[in-house]
Amino acid sequence: MTEQTSSTQSSAPQGGAEQHEFSAEVGRLLDLVVHSLYSEREIFLRELVANSADATDRRRFEALTDGARALPEDAKIRINPDKEARLLTISDDGSGMSRDELVSNLGTIARSGTRAFGQQLESAKPEDKPNLIGQFGVGFYAAFMVADRVEVVSRRAGSEEAWRWASEGKGAYTLEPATREKAGTDITLHIKEDADEFLDTWRLQAIIRKWADHISWPITILKEDGESPANEGTALWRKPKSEVTEEQLNDFYRHVTHNFDTPWATLHWRAEGTIEFTSLLFIPGSRPFEFSEQSRESRIRLHVRRMFITDDANLVPSWLRFVQGVVDTEDLPLNVSREMLQATPVLARIRKAVTGRVLTDLKNRAKDAETFLPFWENFGAIVKEGVWEDAEHRTELAGLARFRSSTLPTDGEDAAKGWTTLGDYVARMKPEQEAIYFLTGDNEDALAKSPQLEGFRARGIEVLLLSDPVDAFWPERLSSFEGKTLRSVTQGHADLEKFAIEGEADTGDAADLDILIPALKEALGEAVSEVRGTDRLVSSAVVLAAPEHGPDLQLQKLMRRSGQKIPETAPILEVNARNPLIRTLARRAAEKEPIAELAQVALDIARIQDGEAPKDPAAFAQRLTALLATQA
Repeated sequence: MTEQTSSTQSSAPQGGAEQHEFSAEVGRLLDLVVHSLYSEREIFLRELVANSADATDRRRFEALTDGARALPEDAKIRINPDKEARLLTISDDGSGMSRDELVSNLGTIARSGTRAFGQQLESAKPEDKPNLIGQFGVGFYAAFMVADRVEVVSRRAGSEEAWRWASEGKGAYTLEPATREKAGTDITLHIKEDADEFLDTWRLQAIIRKWADHISWPITILKEDGESPANEGTALWRKPKSEVTEEQLNDFYRHVTHNFDTPWATLHWRAEGTIEFTSLLFIPGSRPFEFSEQSRESRIRLHVRRMFITDDANLVPSWLRFVQGVVDTEDLPLNVSREMLQATPVLARIRKAVTGRVLTDLKNRAKDAETFLPFWENFGAIVKEGVWEDAEHRTELAGLARFRSSTLPTDGEDAAKGWTTLGDYVARMKPEQEAIYFLTGDNEDALAKSPQLEGFRARGIEVLLLSDPVDAFWPERLSSFEGKTLRSVTQGHADLEKFAIEGEADTGDAADLDILIPALKEALGEAVSEVRGTDRLVSSAVVLAAPEHGPDLQLQKLMRRSGQKIPETAPILEVNARNPLIRTLARRAAEKEPIAELAQVALDIARIQDGEAPKDPAAFAQRLTALLATQA
């Protein structure tokens, strides 16, 4: 908005004060700023402190060419709460404002002295340019969210005159001469009845720590025992890596994350080009308590010119939500709303750049299997969510993933050897093998002992053991890796007949399944969708399988547990023709003896092997008791 469209009207001085009225258009805009621009009232303090830091930066820059405007050695930003008088004053030693500048900068909404000043610096050397905040020029008016009157006393550096600007935020303001001992600005807020919290020193301290902890100028709060430092004053992420010690990084990591460990990885870099930002990010060294149950949103802190904006900008996708730290950019306005923030193209480019950098770092670290393993054990389940939901990075993330395997040790001194990548699995596949086989379940130890693996072990075929809940989902989206399809061993036929059994095979008599299978189908009815012989078993009698098309057994189980409605799909019962139980059932079926009770026990055994309870535990117990009684 230009100064012409936001013009003010002035009347003759009354009692030495000039009366100015905002135009109706500006009055409506002021109401919008106070009631709609910010979602949290405490933001007002961030905006006022930002303005003070901005003015102090400006004076430091001006002093390079005008010694009369030199900053005092103890330049700082002072916050003085006065509970008895219900006043909150923010003072600085900055450049201050003349009468005309007060009219221009405070009397005209959406005109920013900072912005105009920044335009004058385009030809200045980079090292001389101060970091300017408040490009929109509306942040000052956030003060009216907590104050029913605001007074500004300002003295321009290099001038002896001081002026007082005052307004109740209702469309008018006054200007009058004032006195101030030194150059700078005092902003005094007459706090509203419902804003008492902003007169408490502990509350002010907390706000500064949250929103302006790393402003480069000292910020102090006046307490009964004197001035108390309120901010750290150093934006650690803006320092060159060579100037930052490991101790400083660890302290900052604990400050940002509230963890007590040390980071597994630290990423500190400055991006330059079409967008510019500085990042200091951490990957924790241990998994936070109940991490997976927390929000799936990223909590990386977004700063603009050192000022905290939000930790709700989702700067990385949910599958990197364990990454924490700070991203600080020059390319966003300080007081943009969170709603506008999500839609700005600048933020989208920052997200893409940060995600790419973190992923590149993970791929580089993954080259050392031993040092990568602690990260994967902590956050691998989260990363695998990206294989499911992120088509752009799916193949890269699948390449990073580590898995337990039916052929690799799960203990021992060299823990890294108990894990494999998909790439390593493919390199070990048998020449005639066309699929990457996997088995999903709730417990890694139970999976390693599952009857589902018997036929694969007998043929020397490796099976990946997947025990994280997300493992039931992502293989469907990945579908293949390096040209090899992914196939659950519980789903459809495993094509094991193509592979010869290694070592001595069981050459015992096989049951006649041509008679048994129809008898089992009749005995079990709708409890199974099919009964068939299998090559997947060596010693066990039965095993469950899912249909060729549709969710595998573990996915069905998870969906039922979460309360999701899925079509009732009865499992397939596969039987081992050489098992004594199956031979007994086949003999009874051939001799027309009843097999219903034994068939139900066999089906319940298959369910238990897969970690499920029998459909009717009481009936299963009665049948098992009766069978045991016959052996007594």
